[in-house]
Amino acid sequence: MLIIPAIDLKDGHCVRLRQGVMEGATVFSDDPAAMAKKWLEQGARRLHLVDLNGAFAGKPKNEAAVRSIIEAVGLDVPVQLGGGIRDLETIERYLDIGVTYIIIGTAAVKVPGFLHEACDAFPGHIMVGLDAKAGKVAVDGWSKLTGHDVCDLAKRFEGYGVEAIIYTDIGRDGMMSGVNIPATVELAKPLTVPVIASGGITNLDDVRALCAVQQEGITGAITGRAIYEGTLDFAEAQKLADQLSENLLVKS
Repeated sequence: MLIIPAIDLKDGHCVRLRQGVMEGATVFSDDPAAMAKKWLEQGARRLHLVDLNGAFAGKPKNEAAVRSIIEAVGLDVPVQLGGGIRDLETIERYLDIGVTYIIIGTAAVKVPGFLHEACDAFPGHIMVGLDAKAGKVAVDGWSKLTGHDVCDLAKRFEGYGVEAIIYTDIGRDGMMSGVNIPATVELAKPLTVPVIASGGITNLDDVRALCAVQQEGITGAITGRAIYEGTLDFAEAQKLADQLSENLLVKS
């Protein structure tokens, strides 16, 4: 189980939102690259970047900050990036500068053919981000709720060849109210591709709860506000996840 620090980028700063509301952004650092190095030093084995301005604008807006992070961490840790990625040229540019995985969210839902093309063009590098509330998928920076069932879309996108599905419960993201374990398991169970959980992680109890169901196909958990506000010690969280994962292997 990977615990993955989130670095959300807004106007070049590292911030966190509550339930995707841009006006409620809390700035945690003016130097995202330094923040990336901090998590790397604490044992991060992957980083999760989101271009928040890009997610709302529909095109990259924090590319300079992304580049600075890549330069800071080098090839020591894979980086996954989402937010405003709507064409193959953008994907290619980001992969060329060192991003490992590209996360397609709104465009996957609105233009499924684009996701299919991206998976064909860049196999092994495309993830899909499904953000949902009450089982229905949201798009455009969570500002619009669609009628699409999250489990149905996940199954379809799995067939396209996505590397993983990042599932965010937008009702819990940034609220530090605990992970929606039942909904995450319901999504992961019928899939063969890995599911990465996001939204609501608050403390080590949430890490324990996720590790207890990781055999359903949940391979990672993205955490943001909790590690910035100190309710979750990142290094301790990854250490605990490693221990619990090892115990599961021994038992099996």
